Amino acid sequence: MIIIFPGQGSQQIGMGKDIYDNFSEAREVFNEVDDSINFQLSKLIFEGTEEDLKLTKNTQPALMAVSIAFLRVLEKEFGFSITKQAKYLAGHSLGEYTALCASGVLSLRDTAKILRVRGEAMASAYPKGGAMAAILGVDIDIIDKIVNQISNDKFLVQIANDNSIGQVVISGHQEAVKSAMNKAIEVKARNAILLQVSGPFHSKLMQPAIEKLEEVLNGANFNNASVPIIANISAKAETQGFRCLLIKQLTGRVRWRESILFAEQHGITKCVEVGAGKVLTGLVKRTSPNIKLYNINSLESLSKIKELC
Repeated sequence: MIIIFPGQGSQQIGMGKDIYDNFSEAREVFNEVDDSINFQLSKLIFEGTEEDLKLTKNTQPALMAVSIAFLRVLEKEFGFSITKQAKYLAGHSLGEYTALCASGVLSLRDTAKILRVRGEAMASAYPKGGAMAAILGVDIDIIDKIVNQISNDKFLVQIANDNSIGQVVISGHQEAVKSAMNKAIEVKARNAILLQVSGPFHSKLMQPAIEKLEEVLNGANFNNASVPIIANISAKAETQGFRCLLIKQLTGRVRWRESILFAEQHGITKCVEVGAGKVLTGLVKRTSPNIKLYNINSLESLSKIKELC
């Protein structure tokens, strides 16, 4: 089994409220996150506006908190153990930090602080003139050729996310991204869609955020992972060296499709997405349709874990 944790785009107002109301373990997670960042994030998650929640400084710790709250409930109320029942963990972009918390590499308090700083640093790194776009229905090798042909330091575009077969996200200067989109359509991409994001994430334009991220990472205590994590940047199972991997992840490619293929090639037949939404299980289904999928994202869905224990 692999347990996966969602990234930006899965957030919604009210996520996790049902388990917050029903389980003390969940409340403890939200309270600790609020305390660690000195901000009532739980109030924003449950009662705030979509506009405030989608600010990346809020989205990142919020999605992590929801996933960890569900995981704590599974562990303490349902007897689920990731060390006994999961072979791997993985998370998409910020979700990788959730995986680090789940596997004991980082404490919950440190994870929340890091994601708050990471979100603030990413939002301010390149506040204007950047863009991201999803390219659908064309092979990644073709997109690779397009971006390599047109990209340079002043007209930058690169692959940010290799999400699944037929879904690639590009990132960089707005005009360069639009140029790559047009060229993708010319080579028969099914669609090219500009994403509503606050910056050109997972591109070299995030370089100004590295110093702040390094500072907060260096202030945190890192342990070895109790369950190997398939890292975004390497698409291989890792148990240590995460500081370096997380710095590279900020400006590098999220190799999600390759990560899922790695898991499948190493015997994974079940995948459980823990946290808000169902985005990642949708991506897994397109890449590895033989993997059985589960979502733990509501009070009602918790009963599904009985099939996995």
